Amino acid sequence: MSPADVEGHAIAVHLDRLLAERGMTLTELAERVGVTLVNLSILKNGRARAVRFSTLTKLCEVLGCQPGDLLAYEPDRARD
Repeated sequence: MSPADVEGHAIAVHLDRLLAERGMTLTELAERVGVTLVNLSILKNGRARAVRFSTLTKLCEVLGCQPGDLLAYEPDRARD
């Protein structure tokens, strides 16, 4: 599957904002969550095809957030 096949979804990932608010780097988050930096970067850039609930749970635990703080439905994104 090419990156173009992943485009067209309407989910925005607010990982950059959450990291900035918490003064945390992506590398630190990857270590604390137990996910590779590459996979976390793919998620951060909105190119992930799926997110395991266990990963979402750990992200929310480490960042002290709710899933809705991390992910948002933005219908206009699918048209870009």
